[in-house]
Formats: sequence, C-alpha cells, structure tokens
Amino acid sequence: MNLLLWILQAALAALFAAAGAMTIAQPKDKLEPKLPWTTDFAAGTIRFIGLAELAGALGLILPAATGLTPILTPLAATGLALLMALAALTHLRRKELTAIALNTVLLIAAAVITWGRFGPYAL
Repeated sequence: MNLLLWILQAALAALFAAAGAMTIAQPKDKLEPKLPWTTDFAAGTIRFIGLAELAGALGLILPAATGLTPILTPLAATGLALLMALAALTHLRRKELTAIALNTVLLIAAAVITWGRFGPYAL
C-alpha cells in the first residue's frame, strides 16, 4: 500500500505541477480557450489557483521524500482534495459535466493519499 500511495503522490504531483505552472505562466486570455472556467475569475484569482496547485504538488512529494515535516504531505493532499471539490462546484454551475468526472477522480486520489498518510501508512 505504501508503494501505491507513492505512485498516487507522484502522479498527482505531476498533474498538479503541470496545471499550476500553465495557469501561472500564461495570461488569462490565452488560458480561456483551453480552460473555459477562467472566464468566470479575475486574473489574480486564476494565478492564486495555479499557485495553490503548484504548492500542493510540491507538498505531496517534498516533505515525505525529505523527512522534514512529513505531516505536510497529507495536509497537501487534503488541500488538493478541497481544491477539486471547489472546482467540481464551479464546473457544475457551468454545466461542464465531463470536467466534474476528472475533478472527482483527482479528489478521490487525493482523499486516498490523505487517508493513507494520516492513517496506517503515515510517514
């Protein structure tokens, strides 16, 4: 199970790091065709979301890998799960049902990491 958690952590970290970096690096008008939800948010809010994704990605790997404050790993997973719940609500409001499916998968993966790292497979 520990190996499965590490695989989930690495996969989620890669996904959220890529999404966060893209969201931070590109201006809002270039994001809108790829990420239609960005039309509902100010540029500063979009950057904040990207920073949260990037911080969550780093938090999934670095604390656990270095052994420095490993409690941050399940906290990062909890934060990403919350971020996905809020994203699903945004997509529900916009009637983007396929996006909700992806949010749900990512939320479940983050919840499994939270459970495992707070519980029986804590670091």
